[in-house]
Amino acid sequence: MHKGIIASVAASALFATMYYYTSLLAPLTGEEIFGWRMLLTLPCVTLFLITTGDWRLAVGLLRRIRATPVLLVGCIATASLMGVQLWLFLWAPLHGRSLEVSMGYFLLPLTMVLTGKLLWNERLSRLQTVAVWFAAIGVAHEVLRHGSFAWETLVVALGYPVYFVIRRRCRNDHLGGLWVDMLLQAPVALWFVWSGPLSATDLAEHPALYGLIPLLGAISAAALVSYVTASRNLPFSLFGLLSYVEPALLVVVSLLLGETIGADQWPTYGFIWLAVAVLILEGARHLARQRRRA
Repeated sequence: MHKGIIASVAASALFATMYYYTSLLAPLTGEEIFGWRMLLTLPCVTLFLITTGDWRLAVGLLRRIRATPVLLVGCIATASLMGVQLWLFLWAPLHGRSLEVSMGYFLLPLTMVLTGKLLWNERLSRLQTVAVWFAAIGVAHEVLRHGSFAWETLVVALGYPVYFVIRRRCRNDHLGGLWVDMLLQAPVALWFVWSGPLSATDLAEHPALYGLIPLLGAISAAALVSYVTASRNLPFSLFGLLSYVEPALLVVVSLLLGETIGADQWPTYGFIWLAVAVLILEGARHLARQRRRA
């Protein structure tokens, strides 16, 4: 399980890096960045699958789709859900909505835990239960403060659990499934890049884009591979709880990008960060037990 914990933390750090990275890609729009990200990440993930021997997973899924065409419907659903999330992730920092998306990621572990308990009857350890309560208090404070959540928040908090449930139902919750999802998104990504306003003049005025755009693909591929690896090696509930690391980092990035947290928002984030601290303690205890058994 420690492999999954390490992969989850690495994914969170890489996603936070990419959150800030979008601010360096002006004058690209959110749609263009999404398009470039998908088109550049797909070959990176393909190379990763080939070098690690996991390419068989993609081939196996394609064979299953050919044998059971209805499976393609599920793959189109997961590709669409994934595409919306990846687009929103890149769009938000460019439009001053980073904190709203970050709140969605704060809520996500709670919705993931609830999904795990309802569908698979997964149980939480004592420390995980404490973390859930801390997070729930923070979320309750935010609900009382605002009375509702922004649409960006709800898309993240409700969309991802549906995505992972469909992946498990279709038995494509592996790197091969990620590759097929990205392949199905490629036509939309190509359209965004082709129809985008970026011109040769823009590239001449911003020559750094020649290096920044390809690097975006490498960062994205590493983040997605780490994220899917974590989902494969962790129980659904623990995978959801560890997702609190990412929004904590996203808040830091949001502040670096110029957004601010009001005085009345600090209780929300304070309890959320207490939940993160408890999860770190849980992970440390788990690693210590692993060492003793070894």
